[in-house]
Amino acid sequence: MKNIVIAAGYATRLYPLTQNFPKPLLKVGNRTILDRMLDDLDNIQDIDSHIIVSNHKFASIFQEWAKQRMEEGENRKPITIIDDGTSTNDTRLGAVRDLLLAIDTIENAQDSTTNGKSSMVNGQYLMVNGQYSMVNGQWSMVNIQWPDDIMVVAADNILDFSFQGFVDYFKQKESSVIMCHHEPELRKLQRTGVIAVDEQMKVQEMQEKPEKPVSNWAVPPFYIYKKEDLPLIRDCMNHGCGFDAPGNLAHYLVDVTTIHAWPMPGSRYDIGSLDSYEEAQRIFADK
Repeated sequence: MKNIVIAAGYATRLYPLTQNFPKPLLKVGNRTILDRMLDDLDNIQDIDSHIIVSNHKFASIFQEWAKQRMEEGENRKPITIIDDGTSTNDTRLGAVRDLLLAIDTIENAQDSTTNGKSSMVNGQYLMVNGQYSMVNGQWSMVNIQWPDDIMVVAADNILDFSFQGFVDYFKQKESSVIMCHHEPELRKLQRTGVIAVDEQMKVQEMQEKPEKPVSNWAVPPFYIYKKEDLPLIRDCMNHGCGFDAPGNLAHYLVDVTTIHAWPMPGSRYDIGSLDSYEEAQRIFADK
């Protein structure tokens, strides 16, 4: 399983902290937000590598961080940094297009892995300047062979539980899966993805920022997609899939394949504003 981290946003709500520095690499306590997530994922046997999609403005910062992380730690999974080529918030690709870029370039990342220790090309961490192309009005995603399932995560969250249970649930259900959590507040449900599920937690419907939510099951930005569903993902832009948020893809896939939802066993801290960053600092300062 490949873990794809979507980290190409510009975090304008955290300015000035993130004006010239990527949000996922802000420190909470003595570790960065992203290190906290990868420390857990590196302990999951099913995950063999990480692909982190950055924008061009912060790609070199991620590159230096990845090099340091690999040199300082033991038993850490290989890291590939992909530069999506954008430099401003106004020109960002959006989470779904960044995911498609990762899929489009993963074979290069795999070819550059040396003995399973790091993603290197001539001594440098791989940087891919990818641009999307159109062929006869269709997004070009041809001749791509991907042998693995993929986990897709947003880079700006801290969890107080392990992803191991999520991976185990994926293997149990033998379908693509998404996370969910019970959200009692209508205001919060109206600002996120919301799902309706059956007795087996199979997703029946997904709404994006609904005025009238179908349930209290909210969807955080964590997904595992079966390799058999990857052709649907590659073709999603040709069927009206939104591209700005990672939930857009799950919203599209619910109607074309089987997806189950895993209720989170703990809490999630979304670092989306200065207030939420300060709250995380208070909660995790000594952990």
